[in-house]
Formats: sequence, C-alpha cells, structure tokens
Amino acid sequence: MEKIRVLRIINRFNIGGPTYNATLLTRFLDSDKYETILIGGLPEEGESDSLYIPKNYGIEPKLIPEMKREPNFRSDRAAYKRLKEIIEEFQPHIVHTHAAKAGALGRRAARSSNVPVIIHTFHGHVFHSYFGKAKTMLFKQIERRLASYSSAIVAISDLQKQELTAEHKICDQKKMNVIPLGFDLDPFHDAATTRREETRNKLGLTDEVAVALIGRFAPVKNHSLLFDALEKVLPEITKGIKVFIVGDGSERKLIEGRAEKINKEYPGTVVLTSWIKDIASFNAGMDIICLTSLNEGTPVSLIEAQASGVPVISTDVGGVRDVILENETGFVVPSNDADKFSEKLLELIENEKKREFMSQNGWNHVRDKFSYQRLTSDTERLYEQLLKDKGIL
Repeated sequence: MEKIRVLRIINRFNIGGPTYNATLLTRFLDSDKYETILIGGLPEEGESDSLYIPKNYGIEPKLIPEMKREPNFRSDRAAYKRLKEIIEEFQPHIVHTHAAKAGALGRRAARSSNVPVIIHTFHGHVFHSYFGKAKTMLFKQIERRLASYSSAIVAISDLQKQELTAEHKICDQKKMNVIPLGFDLDPFHDAATTRREETRNKLGLTDEVAVALIGRFAPVKNHSLLFDALEKVLPEITKGIKVFIVGDGSERKLIEGRAEKINKEYPGTVVLTSWIKDIASFNAGMDIICLTSLNEGTPVSLIEAQASGVPVISTDVGGVRDVILENETGFVVPSNDADKFSEKLLELIENEKKREFMSQNGWNHVRDKFSYQRLTSDTERLYEQLLKDKGIL
C-alpha cells in the first residue's frame, strides 16, 4: 500500500510547545507508513524565530508568511488560498492542524478539498484571560463549527479535555482525544549533569540561588505576579539570588519598568535575557524555574525544567497539575496569588535540601510521560483508527 500522506499545519514557528510537537511528529512518525509535510507561518514581532528546531531534526518546513496570528481578512484569505494549493498538490489523507489560526484556515481548506481525515490539536485555548465576553463567545462559536467537521479533536491534557467539552462545549467527548505533548528531553537531562558549572560561570553566578521565568512577554503570562512576589521575598531572604527573565514581547516596557524598580533597591537582582535558544544549557545553571500564567495548555518550560532537575513553582492553571508532582517536583499555587507564590518561592530559596529532593524527582517524572516516543505512538494509534473508519486502511 502507498504511504499515508499527512499535511501538518502549525500557526507559526515561534518557540513553544506547538513547534516542538509538530516537528517531532513530522520527524518520528513511522517513515515506512507515513509521508509528512510540515507547513506554518512566521513568528510575530517580539517572538523568537524557532525554525532552527525543525532544521535541527533535518526538516525543511514550507513557510506561509500570510498566516498571521491576528485576524486579518486580506492575509487570512491569502493564507487560505495557499493552503488550498498545497492540499490540491499533495493530496493528503490526513490534515492535522495545531493551534487556533492553523486550525481555522487549515480545517476549512481541508474540508473544501474533501480531505478524508481532519484533526485539530488544541495547544491551549483563548476562552478565558485573553478577550472580553463578546469576543470570547465569538471564538467559541467558530471553534464549535470547526469541530463539527473535524474527524477528531486532540486535547493535550485531561483538564483541557474537560474544559473544552464540559465547560466550553466545543465538541462531544466522543470526538475528543487526550494526547499529552512529547519532547526530546535527553538533552536537558544530559546538560544538567555536564554544563551546570559552565553555564553559571557564563551568567556570572557564584553561590546565588538562580531563579528563572521563561515565556512570551504577554499579558496572559502575568509576569507581574513574579515581581509582586519578589518584592515580598527580597527583604526576607538570607541568601543572594539572581532572577532571569527569558523572552520578549508586547509587555517588554512594563517588565523592564518592574525590573528597574527592583534593581534600584537590590542592584543586579533581575536580568532580562531576551530569548535563549539553548534552553537546555541555560536550565542547567538554574535552581528554581517559575511560571506565573493566567492560562496555559501544557507549559513546556515546566516539563523542560523538571527534565533538567530544576524545581518549579507554578500557578494552578490549565494542564499544570498534569505536569507537576505537587511537593515532589515543585509547588502549585492559586492563580495570581502573590502571597502564596512568595511563600513557596521563599521556601525554595532558603531550603537547599528541598531543592535537592525535588531536583532528583523531576527527571523520573517527565522522562516517560512526556517523551516523543509516547507522543508518536499515541498519534499513530489515532491516525490508524480514523483511517480504518474511512475505509482507507
């Protein structure tokens, strides 16, 4: 039998879970059975280009510059037309879209071209903490319509499945499948044992406790919570700390302002690094990694941190509880609660034995649960079932 042709469409190639997910599926699906093309848009202003990720795995994706994050009639129409052209040329058995814009344009194009199997993965959603009530309802209506002509919907955590089906009623539970993200985590584990001293030297660290937050400078990431917690913690600590804010984006001025305020009183405490490509080496030098978001799918930075043996502190949002073992690999605190966040941050800064305990647990926790091998096997099972339902296998 001929190979099954899969067209994989991603919103844009920016640093984050969707890029890794789409890349690893493209690279590691059984090449004897599947032929995959990966396509997507370019990063937005303030986002780091992540095209090096597929290229590191020997993949040259097709780029569609017209596919942009924000709704725009002209660029959306151009991107839709280009997707149609690619579908008509490639004749895929499966179109699998990742994240909202790719899902909207890609599923419409696939449906109009009579693609047999259409799948969409939610890597997060915009149904709270992004927009006002009217705009949120509009996006829900759009997603319900798109789900109605999708063969299957994929959530990346059990909690996200619950939100999408029971709370937001995007589709019926029978159509929803849970496939957690998967990653190539060995480089993080390896770097933790070989590059810590080198990384800390490069960052000018001696005996300071190194704290990091990694993510887009966007309102939903809620960097202010970390600064609020730092203002509570800094007068209390007995050890030196240095805080690294990794990323860039629309909230840069606000974040720079908060950092400057802290650095006036505690010089050199907060460092803005912009984006860092070699996160595995960076993580190796850290002692605590934080996440402060108001909304998340499955937070990649927390998975990578635990693979690096770094304890984590996160707000209780999205799929966070699927990622962290509470009190064993990190702490989960209520969303936007600066008192609780600062309490746990202070505990980890001051308690080296607690950090060491959590560090030892992290790798064992994420090694199998979030491996790319498990991701590809789960995905292949879904593909085979849907193809059998269509009489293709």
